[in-house]
Amino acid sequence: MPRSPRILVIATILLAVCGLGLLAVPQAREPSGSPKAPGSSAPVPRSLAASPAKGSAANDVPAPAHAASNPTRGAAVSALPPHGEGVAGDRAIQEALEAAWPADLPPGDARQLLAMGRSLLRADATGAGRGRWPTVFTAEGRALAPAFARFRIQAAIARRDSGGGRAVVHLVWAGADRGGTYTDGRITDWRFTHTTRKGSPTWTPLPRT
Repeated sequence: MPRSPRILVIATILLAVCGLGLLAVPQAREPSGSPKAPGSSAPVPRSLAASPAKGSAANDVPAPAHAASNPTRGAAVSALPPHGEGVAGDRAIQEALEAAWPADLPPGDARQLLAMGRSLLRADATGAGRGRWPTVFTAEGRALAPAFARFRIQAAIARRDSGGGRAVVHLVWAGADRGGTYTDGRITDWRFTHTTRKGSPTWTPLPRT
């Protein structure tokens, strides 16, 4: 039997609609284990995303220049205890200094420099023993009244200083000034030059400028 043109038109329209419907159905998602194309990225979960560190109060102990180029060393210095921590915080300061400024002197030289640097700082701050260092403390300087009481060295390191037979002792200390104000985290550097005295090599402190 001859088909009606209307039926053919309707059938054609139905087929076209079915085809469009099939095209509109989204394709099945790739399995989660399928490899990604180079350069593709997925959002980082919040639990894994790095969060910015909260700001902390500034500490008087400066980070040496070495720390600026090394994030690990910089982190060690930023982990210093807060002011007023007392003796309990001294070890943390010592460890932070050693991490930020690695040892670069022979152990014997380092021990000698540390002993001299501690003695010089004590003499300078309290007046005790200034006569041992006539090249550092002039007669006028030795006569000055002690400026600090309740003196305590919190941490100290000895390191090379710009090469050429020079070294620096970096000290962090606490003390009460003449007004009675007690402050920790004070900074003092003593510099030394490597010389020969009576045929033996030794370290000589440089005058303060």
